[in-house]
Amino acid sequence: MQIDSHQHFWNYHPDRHSWITEEMQLLRRDYLPEDLEPLLETHGIDGCVAVQAEPSERETRFLLDCARNHPIIKGVVGWVDLRDPAVEERLEYFSHFPLLKGMRHIVQDEPDDRFMMRPDFRNGIGLLARYGLTYDILVYPRQLPAALELVREFPEQRFVLDHIAKPKISEGMDPRWQQRIRDLAAHPNVFCKLSGMVTETHGFRWSKPDFHPFMDTVMQAFGSERVLFGSDWPVCLLAGRYGAVLDIVLSYLQEYPEATRQAVMGDNARRFYGL
Repeated sequence: MQIDSHQHFWNYHPDRHSWITEEMQLLRRDYLPEDLEPLLETHGIDGCVAVQAEPSERETRFLLDCARNHPIIKGVVGWVDLRDPAVEERLEYFSHFPLLKGMRHIVQDEPDDRFMMRPDFRNGIGLLARYGLTYDILVYPRQLPAALELVREFPEQRFVLDHIAKPKISEGMDPRWQQRIRDLAAHPNVFCKLSGMVTETHGFRWSKPDFHPFMDTVMQAFGSERVLFGSDWPVCLLAGRYGAVLDIVLSYLQEYPEATRQAVMGDNARRFYGL
């Protein structure tokens, strides 16, 4: 079974989706399961994980409704306010939805690079394992040191790094990013998604070899059992069609054994999220 471990749905609203700037006109419309399903079928993808793109419980409920009505969605990564003193009450409420597999906060937009070290946020992180929930780390490279501290503090919590922490692909390899990826991967409770890479290029211009050094670093650091494929659809459409984004990873994996390809393209996502 092949799984796309990272994509989004939304009913577009300019206030709720303020991160979609004027330069992203393509994204300023609704993107729903019926838009993605034919793409998955065409490319032989058996299921997907829907990930939050708006920090609200309304969004979490919307994604769970999508999953309930569209069997292609195998799991949901939602949002609750992990800083809320009543966060355990909210986690208890959402624990009754079996398709909810994890939580995410859009940390990349936080002005404080050490946001994840806030006591109230760490309190929320510390409760996730109790409810069997994973946590998606969405950060820029400069925020990786705080992510490293977080995963050290919670060795029993399952984490996955989204979009390989968004290095600037077109500028070539940054040794600081590379070392921080290795440091993060040294913790066995952390996985990494090969996702979101095409939109980290200048002018959204790229060729497949541009990504190879970055995927090499991730594969060497995390190993074949802790790397997941994700398309980041529909955001990826800014820089390439679904099939082109998928082919970046599939072509790269041709040099690996079949077992590795199966792991990255589905088995690891099923195991990490408990699909």
